[in-house]
Amino acid sequence: MRFWLRNEEMALEEMVQRLNAVSKRAGGRGQDGCPVITFPDYPTFSDIPDKEFQNVMTYLTSIPSSQDTGIGFILVIDRRQDKWTSVKASVLRIAASFPANLQLVLVLRPTGFFQRTLSDIAFKFNRDDFKMKVPIIMLSSVPELHGYIDKSQLTEDLGGTLDYCHSRWLCHRTAIESFALMVKQTAQMLQSFGTELAETELPNDVQSTSLVLSAHTEKKDKMKEDMKLALQEGHTILESIREPLAKNPEYSLNQDQLDNQTTVQRLLAQLNETEAAFDEFWAKHQQKLEQCLQLRHFEQNFREVKVALDLVSQKMTTLADVGNSLAHVEHLLKDLANFEEKSNVSVEKARALCLEGSQLIENKHYAVDSIHPKCNELQHLCDHFAAEIGKRRNLLSKSLELHGLLETSMKWCDEGIYLLASQPVDKCQSQDGAEAALQEIEKFLETGAENKIQELNKIYKEYESILNQDLTEHVQKVFQKQESMEEMFHRRQVSLKKLAAKQTRPVQPVAPRPEAFTKSPCPSPGIRRGSENSSSSEGNALRRGNYRRAKSEMSENQQVRSGSTGDEEESLAILRRHVMNELLDTERVYVEELLCVLEGYAAEMDNPLMMHLISTSLQNKKDVLFGNMEEIYHFHNRIFLRELENYIDCPELVGRCFLERMEEFQIYEKYCQNKPRSESLWRQCSDCPFFQECQKKLDHKLSLDSYLLKPVQRITKYQLLLKEMLKYSKNCEGAEDLQEALSSILGILKAVNDSMHLIAITGYDGNLNDLGKLLMQGSFSVWTDHKKGHSKVKDLARFKPMQRHLFLHEKAVLFCKKREENGEGYEKAPSYSYKQSLNMTAVGITENVKGDNKKFEIWYNAREEVYIVQAPTPEIKAAWVNEIRKVLTSQLQACREASQHRALEQSQSLPLPASSNTSPSRGNTKAVKKLEERKTDPLSLEGYGSSASLPKPPEKGKGWSKTSHSLDASEDNDGWSSAEEPVNSSDAEEDGGAGPRKLVPGKYTVVVDQEKGGLEALPAKSGDVVEVMNEGDEGLWYVRNLTTSKEGWVPASSLSTLIGKSRSAQCLSSSGKSPRPQFTHLDPLASQPKANLRGKKNCNQVDSDS
Repeated sequence: MRFWLRNEEMALEEMVQRLNAVSKRAGGRGQDGCPVITFPDYPTFSDIPDKEFQNVMTYLTSIPSSQDTGIGFILVIDRRQDKWTSVKASVLRIAASFPANLQLVLVLRPTGFFQRTLSDIAFKFNRDDFKMKVPIIMLSSVPELHGYIDKSQLTEDLGGTLDYCHSRWLCHRTAIESFALMVKQTAQMLQSFGTELAETELPNDVQSTSLVLSAHTEKKDKMKEDMKLALQEGHTILESIREPLAKNPEYSLNQDQLDNQTTVQRLLAQLNETEAAFDEFWAKHQQKLEQCLQLRHFEQNFREVKVALDLVSQKMTTLADVGNSLAHVEHLLKDLANFEEKSNVSVEKARALCLEGSQLIENKHYAVDSIHPKCNELQHLCDHFAAEIGKRRNLLSKSLELHGLLETSMKWCDEGIYLLASQPVDKCQSQDGAEAALQEIEKFLETGAENKIQELNKIYKEYESILNQDLTEHVQKVFQKQESMEEMFHRRQVSLKKLAAKQTRPVQPVAPRPEAFTKSPCPSPGIRRGSENSSSSEGNALRRGNYRRAKSEMSENQQVRSGSTGDEEESLAILRRHVMNELLDTERVYVEELLCVLEGYAAEMDNPLMMHLISTSLQNKKDVLFGNMEEIYHFHNRIFLRELENYIDCPELVGRCFLERMEEFQIYEKYCQNKPRSESLWRQCSDCPFFQECQKKLDHKLSLDSYLLKPVQRITKYQLLLKEMLKYSKNCEGAEDLQEALSSILGILKAVNDSMHLIAITGYDGNLNDLGKLLMQGSFSVWTDHKKGHSKVKDLARFKPMQRHLFLHEKAVLFCKKREENGEGYEKAPSYSYKQSLNMTAVGITENVKGDNKKFEIWYNAREEVYIVQAPTPEIKAAWVNEIRKVLTSQLQACREASQHRALEQSQSLPLPASSNTSPSRGNTKAVKKLEERKTDPLSLEGYGSSASLPKPPEKGKGWSKTSHSLDASEDNDGWSSAEEPVNSSDAEEDGGAGPRKLVPGKYTVVVDQEKGGLEALPAKSGDVVEVMNEGDEGLWYVRNLTTSKEGWVPASSLSTLIGKSRSAQCLSSSGKSPRPQFTHLDPLASQPKANLRGKKNCNQVDSDS
């Protein structure tokens, strides 16, 4: 704050104090307008340092204008109250320190007589000491002063009339100097800020540019605020100077006031000019920063849009599939529409960015050379995307058109095939029927002009752009199918035309004329012989004519019959192709649905743009929700569907395709095991906005849970299609494969169903896999009857059944309690609480319980524990009894083979015999499997020989045969016993055989299905009731089937006593020794009973929670 003193350190406040002490600027002027400076009487004037005095003089001389300063100053030194010595010192000091021009120095000398006299004498003697450039006049009084300066230019203390207030003058000067300093500092700050702005480098990113612009704007606003305050200060000072005029309009300002006003106005003008220059500079700088920010935003958006368009272009390159069916192409078009809709977001951003860049160029942006190439590149990418989308849509439209033609042709062929198959052969034998059928065919063939493929080469030429190898083969197959169908129609037309054109020729018999016999008498032998010869020749001719006619009719009938047989085979072939087409079509739809779910739901769960729609309970749960659906999709899409297509021309052999891939179908077991978890998660999150958004994008009418059920529905659909195919392929080459494939698929379904129940078992400590294969499972009512139990418990157990779910394994049977979980419909997921288990090596069964045909007994450890099991239906009971019998029989067979093996090893006389399950020499695995089944089933009728070896049926009235026949122990069922006929299994082993089963008259139940093995063999199904009529050789009984009323031979071992003289029920056990003779229960391998597989609960206890 140094206005008048550039390099001095004197403060303004100190200057004000010195002005009060040293001099006054009253604003008066001399006659020629020179400024007047008054030095009042000040006793301590000599004490003021020279430097400070010099500063005061410099300041006082700087106040007037340069014009006034050039004229020179008039100094008035008032020393009326002082001494001469000080007057001399003051004059000499002033004269020596005054920095400007002096025109006149007026000194009022001391008024005292002595001092005035002394001053006169001293001035005369010391005149040379006062020699200056201007004259010094000593005045004795104020009136003398008035002679040099007018009163109006002098203050009151000098006898003048000038309106002057020294304090006010000091206040104005202080304010002016402060304002001038403020203006100077503001100008310096603006200059330095402008330099800073000019030297600022433009940042290269949006954030830095925004920060710089914000910082500069903030500084600019602060500068503007300072300038505003400075202007307010200047106007305040100006109003203070003009205050007398405001109070009195007639008041005239003195020269000093006018100079102060001019100074303030000049400073205000300077400040305004500085502000205007700064505003202009700031506008340019701000525009540059804003354009830089716009450029950085443009560049950033360009990079983002460029990356998005590159991804779109990259995705476009992968869209090369033209579809393999009409539904697939429609799905691809829908996917293309969705892709275009999603991509249009990036494309629209790119176009908007191009427009923004064009506007920047129009607004004369400083970086036009950088913006223009980027706009051109974005425009090129947008145009390229639009062109590629259009090209892709045209290709898919072509593909849709082609597949529409193919589908129409195939549909036409299928309708034609159905037409041929629906024409009854018997009705076509008549002329009217043949004509009607012929008209149907001709009418149908007329529709081929608009439905069939006309020229194959034209198709190749028209759809060359989309024809790949697979599609070309598909076109060829459809065309071949069309030609084959037309050929079938032509053959049928030929046959029908023959039948329609056939005319039945009536036979006209030739009778002898009556008059020939009446007119001629009895002829001679010769004549009679001649007549006989003639009549015989006529008869022969007639017979030969009739024979030829009959022969021709027979040959025509044979041709018709052979044609009918051929038509029947042709109809079956048509139906097989129809089933195959349905299999392929549904398989393709199934694959597309899986792909749609995986891409439309599963993949979207990893999409960052969709994460905000996914609830927290659904996050990271994709594997739970979808299971191994992706694995299923890849198997069907890459392997199974392609292999199925190889059998389109030979559908009867499609069973091989299933058999070859049967192991891969095990993946469905994993999917079904995960299904309860998936359904539980779906119930929790079905209202999630994510699923609704995905369903909306896919345009699905059904929600996701319907599509998650597709794999379960598909694996069950296969067995229905295989049954249909087997129905129309019974006499074909692949019938056995179809039957085996059907059995395998049903086995997989059973395994899947069983596994769903197994995983729901809780509380079992061991490993369920150690129990062997799960054979059956189901819910039953169970009563317990334990030998060692308390009598009250036993009585309670008799009347209160327990609801138990039984799991029959190869090595044990598990008893569990079924518990229903919360849920609705199929979503109910039951669980099973484990209760106990029985080792199959210590189990026996009683097939029939008196009073209820749905009950059977499972007893354990020689009937120490007896479980009476009631099935829901007799059929379920029969199935469980048969399965348990098979397990026990196989265990017994294994025990015998082990005993024979040890005996042979001990004898060492003969080599070890081949196992009964040894594979035959030929390599047909199916035949080996069937042969093994026959050998391991001791109750099968096959193996007894042909019908020639069967005994003859008994003659009526001869009664029961008493002869007994020997049966090898390996073929008889040693596990069966009754009260009248105790059999000891271990004794039988030691004797090397067992006695024949004793014939007991009565009714029996067939426990093993019997097929027609010979002319006299009786076919029967498990559960049929038969009545024994006679006993034959080789363990065969002659029975009458009470269900079908047919008679024949069946193995005695396949029958179970139902009603007879013996009231005891038959029982079967594979091991163990029973102290009671009516139940066989011995372990052939050890003298001590084996350890039981026991659960946590004792079998002797009554289940308290049942």
